[in-house]
Amino acid sequence: MHRAPAVADQFYPGDPAILRTTVAELTPAKAASEKRPALAVISPHAGYVYSGAVAGETMGAVVVPKDVLIMGPNHHGHGAAVALMDDGYWDMPMGIVPINRRLAALLLKHSTLITADTLAHRYEHSLEVQIPFLQYQQSELTITPLVVSHLSFDGLRELGLAMAAAIREYDRPVLIVASSDMTHYESRAAASRKDHLALDRILAMDPQGLYNTVMGQQISMCGVMPATVALVAALALGAAETELVRYTDSGEASGDTQQVVGYAGLIIT
Repeated sequence: MHRAPAVADQFYPGDPAILRTTVAELTPAKAASEKRPALAVISPHAGYVYSGAVAGETMGAVVVPKDVLIMGPNHHGHGAAVALMDDGYWDMPMGIVPINRRLAALLLKHSTLITADTLAHRYEHSLEVQIPFLQYQQSELTITPLVVSHLSFDGLRELGLAMAAAIREYDRPVLIVASSDMTHYESRAAASRKDHLALDRILAMDPQGLYNTVMGQQISMCGVMPATVALVAALALGAAETELVRYTDSGEASGDTQQVVGYAGLIIT
């Protein structure tokens, strides 16, 4: 599949030069020696004017290898429950990004929950908006994109363990990127209170606690499924620590603190 951008000129600039300049401005300059290898990151996916600074600060703090496994929620309801684009490329404004066919095949080998499916990816923005930040740091980027719909915690755990097994067999550095915004359209005070309940579980390296907290507290964290999978996989790969890079909300850009969307950037090492 040749996937064309779905949200260029909406969530981010579609002009390559303007986009590169925008991403550079949103990504703090760091020497290579200041960046650290990571197993996973959790990064927001709103329009760059709202969440781009959090995404840039988060991605800019880690070493981005050639191979990135990127997961997002299914905002449109199309396609399989766990939909993998296993072949082709994404034609992004800053250049073509090929699908990592070998890593995709290993994911299909290790999990029966995953379906090779392009429909779920056609209009999904949550993965797409991450790509320019990754391209900015890694000119030879390949992606293995997954769209994850609602699953039970047992299903998410199974998926995360299969992901870790596939990455171990792949035997090259892979960064897992889980795309998620936090609470949607509540007051800043309410959103911050709820979001920090979820963030506390991520910082505690507690994937089941994250899932149960978001479900039990009715936190509208759209990417809780991919975030939970990423945490399970990272733990299986030996993760020992999670760092909150930054938490903010849309009110910082819009000035409206009565109806905000929360954004968090986290690094799992």
